[in-house]
Amino acid sequence: MELTAQQAGILDRLKSRGFEIVAFPLYGEYVGVRKGNCGALLAPEGKDGFKLYGEPSYLLAGGLTARIIQSDGHWFVRKKEKLEATPQRTAELEAFAAELANALLPVA
Repeated sequence: MELTAQQAGILDRLKSRGFEIVAFPLYGEYVGVRKGNCGALLAPEGKDGFKLYGEPSYLLAGGLTARIIQSDGHWFVRKKEKLEATPQRTAELEAFAAELANALLPVA
């Protein structure tokens, strides 16, 4: 993936805020970011930035999960594994999403 100077600058800004730039298998056309137990995919947007692709996710075995509701509770699911979506994990994911959204805002 070729990035513009502006996009490289955004990734540097994310790194300076504690985010890791990672690759998630099966999503090679996107830039992966993670912090703590959470991750997200970024899609290049034009020449100046990125937009969030999908929703931020809690990580399970290093991979992105989907959040589901079943009769026995709320879960983060990846393949055949699942992890309970406890209030603490949900709060961590919400904080991650808010911090990432703030970090992606244009800087004047």
